[in-house]
Amino acid sequence: MSTEIKTWQIIDGKLKAVDSNLIQENKTEQYDLETWIASNPSIIGPDLIIIGRQVQTRSGPLDLLGIDKTGNLIVIELKRDRLPREALAQAIDYASDLSDWDIDKISEICQKYKEKSLEDILNEQFPDTSLENLSINETQRIILIGFAIDSSLERMINWLSDKYSVNINAILLNYIKTQGGDELINRTSIISEEVEQEKIKRRKFQIPMSDEPGDYDEVKLRKLLKKYLSQNLYSSKRIRDVLLPVCLEKEKITREELKEEFVKYGEAENIRDAGYFLSLISVQIGMKKNDFLRQVLKYEYPNYPWEKDNYSIDGQYKEMVKEILNELKSK
Repeated sequence: MSTEIKTWQIIDGKLKAVDSNLIQENKTEQYDLETWIASNPSIIGPDLIIIGRQVQTRSGPLDLLGIDKTGNLIVIELKRDRLPREALAQAIDYASDLSDWDIDKISEICQKYKEKSLEDILNEQFPDTSLENLSINETQRIILIGFAIDSSLERMINWLSDKYSVNINAILLNYIKTQGGDELINRTSIISEEVEQEKIKRRKFQIPMSDEPGDYDEVKLRKLLKKYLSQNLYSSKRIRDVLLPVCLEKEKITREELKEEFVKYGEAENIRDAGYFLSLISVQIGMKKNDFLRQVLKYEYPNYPWEKDNYSIDGQYKEMVKEILNELKSK
């Protein structure tokens, strides 16, 4: 037996079934349902933000892309009628693609949709959250939204959630148009909000961070550094094309001076964007696994215990850095 929501309106002391639905009212998923949810995503859960709409993936456009307070990306798939079991495979397909996305790509999607940086959006919505200490896209969540659900899909969702702790849920909405013309939406969820939030908390993961430099011999260090700087990732390229060249020219450079250099190099349109890019770079340098970067790049914490400043290149590695940058330019 599949789950459905029914509504009755009390008229003159009597119950009258409300049989309105999106299809009958010529409402669409993309132009109506998406817009409603994007305007107030709390209808599908607390502590989440919509950062993209009709986001292109390798499997086609994703209806809505969200992010929650712990940095998980959320696949939000909408149907204006019954949720079929095929919706689960489609959502898993999207989530598998999203799992490879880095913070730069996610930030670009957010900037395009919200016209604000991911950092600004997170700070506005969750003022107690620091982007530099957040694990962005470490795990993914799936939320399916419809107006009824096939019993087989409901069974699969409960099984994946209970047995394998997959962050998945289905939200069932009920569209109501009263005799007076008012439009209402109510909701229920397959997995209770309390259970879902508890799973999210248990899955919360912080990227291991460190200030300890690596201790590699020059051959290994050169190999690691060159491999990292060769990546087609925004932060890697910004370290390669701006941070390292500037640090080669100067003995030490402050964060504020670096912002200006990002603008001069054409890597940022303004100082505000440059500051955001530096925050992303700071995360990369601070990751425990990137100790080879800290072996070459030095920094201090003169202002705040979370804000790297006064960047420089260790003198013994300046020639190696020059050689690597020249090799990469010649490719």
